Amino acid sequence: MARPQQFERETVLDRAMQTFWCQGYHATSVQDLVDAMGINRGSLYHAFGDKRGLFMAVLDHYGGAVRDRWLAELDRPGSARGAISGFFARLGDFAAADRRRRGCLMCNSAVELAPHDPEVAARLTAGFAAIEAGFLRALMRARRQGEIGEGRDLRALARFLTASLQGLLVIAKAVPDRALLEDMVDQILSVLE
Repeated sequence: MARPQQFERETVLDRAMQTFWCQGYHATSVQDLVDAMGINRGSLYHAFGDKRGLFMAVLDHYGGAVRDRWLAELDRPGSARGAISGFFARLGDFAAADRRRRGCLMCNSAVELAPHDPEVAARLTAGFAAIEAGFLRALMRARRQGEIGEGRDLRALARFLTASLQGLLVIAKAVPDRALLEDMVDQILSVLE
């Protein structure tokens, strides 16, 4: 008879997520993970298969725990353009204050793993599409509210905002300077004018 899990799945996934996010996939050992998660190797292997299986579960967890929470900001009531501006302002503040210089787990993983791992690439492609869709919904709302002109290509703007989000977080990993990040946010948002 199999023993029941002795841990809260969401809690250990969050701890594993923080470890991968800070260290990257290859630099994270199984020992790092079991230490961070507070479980033994057997429990890790039983629940997730192996380090890669755990990482794939972490990517899914990141989608709900981090990405989707940020994207919900774009759907808040009121001015859609204001929601986009607020999103980037909060993102710049978050990036400047992140002493661990984590950046974005999706972007970090895209650089480290996606070129060599089609399954990771597919997960990340879906994640980036979710971000683009979030921006597109906000931009469509902004158009309905009269905040963005009819002649603008909203899909292209959503893609630009998605790429800008990732670029901002990459720069913040190397140079977490608040003034620099604020300048970048100002220029990103200028495309909405």
